[in-house]
Amino acid sequence: MNTNKAAITAQGLYKRFKTGRTHIEVLKRVDFDALHGDVTMVMGPSGSGKSTLVAALSGLLKPDDGGVVGMGQDLWSLKPTALDRFRLDHCGFIFQGFNLFSALTAVQQVEIILKYKGVPRRQARDRAAQALAEVGLGSRLHQRPSELSGGEKQRVAIARALAKDPQLIFADEPTSALDGENGQVVIRLLHRAAKQHGAAVICVTHDPRLETYADRVIHLEDGRILSDRRTEHAANVSGAAHRQPALVGA
Repeated sequence: MNTNKAAITAQGLYKRFKTGRTHIEVLKRVDFDALHGDVTMVMGPSGSGKSTLVAALSGLLKPDDGGVVGMGQDLWSLKPTALDRFRLDHCGFIFQGFNLFSALTAVQQVEIILKYKGVPRRQARDRAAQALAEVGLGSRLHQRPSELSGGEKQRVAIARALAKDPQLIFADEPTSALDGENGQVVIRLLHRAAKQHGAAVICVTHDPRLETYADRVIHLEDGRILSDRRTEHAANVSGAAHRQPALVGA
């Protein structure tokens, strides 16, 4: 995978919402791109447009104007079924609320996504177990969400996102419900997805501690990008992450 190549680009994204008799502009002609192998942090205050930007980039919310090209496809020219397929084939999603099914075990949470992709049952089970082992949950395969801690639930969600080997990973406040230690585990896993699997990781966050793991930090405010910078410490963090032991029991 060419880590200098853009996985997704957007030009002139514009979105407004109607509130009563007025309209609120949430995105104001935003240009954006994210590279394979990069962790891109999108930061800014509440109401700045961060989540709306991610929704537009991932094909979940159609902008009023502007375009998005992801993995060589013009997203908003696709029919709804093709757009659903794009997300299934190329995107992994991680949200602050975990979005797990209460009745399913950890391995079933991951397995069900692979089945939707058409992976045979036995292969789906093996890949699901492997994905959970990679996030340190090899001994928790058969626990349901009620039996897992917050950090473990978020790692199940990450395993579910990574099991498809997506080239685009969208994480919306993935550490907000976690304590500091588990938050660090989560962001290290996202960092590893970028560096070892070549994914473009786009992470919306309020947490300034996560900047340490970012290759690029974009600050959004009032629907506009105020700053866009590459970090000088990314290479050092990358080397340290590769020397880290397996993430077990965090």
